[in-house]
Amino acid sequence: MTPLVRLSGASYAYEDGPPVLSGADFAIAEGRSLALLGRNGSGKTTLMRLLSGGLRPVSGTLLLDGSPVTYDRKGLTRLRSSVQLVVQDPDDQLFAASVEQDVSFGPMNLGLPREEVRARVDAALAALDITALRDRPTHLLSYGQRKRAAIAGAVAMRPRVLILDEPTAGLDPDGQERLLEVLAGLSGTTVVMATHDVDLAFRWADDAAVLTPSGIRTGPAPQLLSDPDLLVSARLRPAWSPVVAAVLRAHGLLAPGATGPGTPQALAEWQAGTASGTGGADAVGDAVRDANLG
Repeated sequence: MTPLVRLSGASYAYEDGPPVLSGADFAIAEGRSLALLGRNGSGKTTLMRLLSGGLRPVSGTLLLDGSPVTYDRKGLTRLRSSVQLVVQDPDDQLFAASVEQDVSFGPMNLGLPREEVRARVDAALAALDITALRDRPTHLLSYGQRKRAAIAGAVAMRPRVLILDEPTAGLDPDGQERLLEVLAGLSGTTVVMATHDVDLAFRWADDAAVLTPSGIRTGPAPQLLSDPDLLVSARLRPAWSPVVAAVLRAHGLLAPGATGPGTPQALAEWQAGTASGTGGADAVGDAVRDANLG
């Protein structure tokens, strides 16, 4: 199947600087959530801007539906109608006086009829659960609300690919979970999330891409993010869930190949579920303490 978006042999260097990416091959498959991971300076932001047309590769090609993207007005409009990037800091993206005005800006620039713009804004606000904030001045929003408003502006463009740069950064745990629920409900949109949070990527993404000094490694998230050597090479800490699963298997508490708990909360619930007179809960607790995971 042809990827929605693909970079082929792409290289990029900023003026008077060394190459950030060199001969990079990277593809976004339709309908599969993708986590993009790497240390600061690894090229994540550059890669996202190349994919969304904010930067043009020095060499190589960006393809949309298998056709090369041109960097004239027509070509970039075609790309940005399909691919939207939401930057990490919502204050770098929000600029209009109210939430509704900000969310409507993109669709209006597409020259859509007023009724279509209104329908897209309504749908985007509902999807991000901020309909009640429609008339709220953007400068009076909380940080989490500003994050949602910025994402709603991209969602209103009805993109096929939504690229989010550290969308959970600065959010409390409840805010993170609510945002993940929102992203899961975006039908018809493939979500790409850049994050430093390996645990989040492990439990959220179908696929992962890890930027290392030797290039980009891609594959199914559960397998790729269970590779400790790969994560060390990318200067990322190990994912919590595979470590827990390995400890539980070593103690005979998890069958080979079975999926382990993805979060500490899930581990606690799983432990409680083993307490039906088998002593399993105590065994889980002992395993967790032995591994210093509690």
